[in-house]
Amino acid sequence: MHVLVLGGTTEARRLAALLVAELPAGARVTSSLAGRVAAPALPPGEVRIGGFGGSDGLAAWLRTHQVDALIDATHPFAGTISFNAAAAAAAAHVPLLVLRRPGWTPGDGDDWHPVGSLEEAARTLPALGRRVFLTTGRTGLAAFAGLDELWFLMRSVDAPEPPHPARMEVLLERGPFTLAGERELLRRHRIDVVVTKDSGGAATAPKLAAAREAGIPVVVVRRPPVPEGVAVVGTPDLAFARLQDLLGRRA
Repeated sequence: MHVLVLGGTTEARRLAALLVAELPAGARVTSSLAGRVAAPALPPGEVRIGGFGGSDGLAAWLRTHQVDALIDATHPFAGTISFNAAAAAAAAHVPLLVLRRPGWTPGDGDDWHPVGSLEEAARTLPALGRRVFLTTGRTGLAAFAGLDELWFLMRSVDAPEPPHPARMEVLLERGPFTLAGERELLRRHRIDVVVTKDSGGAATAPKLAAAREAGIPVVVVRRPPVPEGVAVVGTPDLAFARLQDLLGRRA
């Protein structure tokens, strides 16, 4: 038995650990990481780093390495790989499961401004504030590069590359983050608007609670869709249970 996990997320690492511990002896668990983070946290089992060369390359890899099931546990905003995975799984006749952590939902007191893209977020910002806490990752900063009248605090794991906003301070940190820490960050940098992707999960959610307490608006970039007709689960435990069902039906 060979299971390929398209990973890079906390949920992917937890799932890999569960598979390594619970699958029968001799089963192979391979996690594939995109290689965009300089020092990624490695999951248990076998690990490969780098792309596949599109859906055709992934389909060839599935056949060559005799993969019995493919689990897409990539970041909710890694849209291209998810559609490549769906096409490759169909071409190679391999069962596919998508593991996506649930998205965030606004609560009482939240001042959220949902948008469909980073470009729309950039167009929304000038009417909301002047000191921006930007937590959308180090890619896609070109969307904000022309906002010279705004100041940005950009947080990411690795340093960004241009183009990016001219007035920007970079904070290199990896979550999880605490509510106390996020409160202090907003206060110290006099943040008056937050920009985030709807990544979901608990590791980076405290910034939303801190913004709510401070009455700060939050621009939230909506998630891209997952491919139609693909089974989606929200936790590693549910993914493991569904995987057992998929492999059982295939046997």
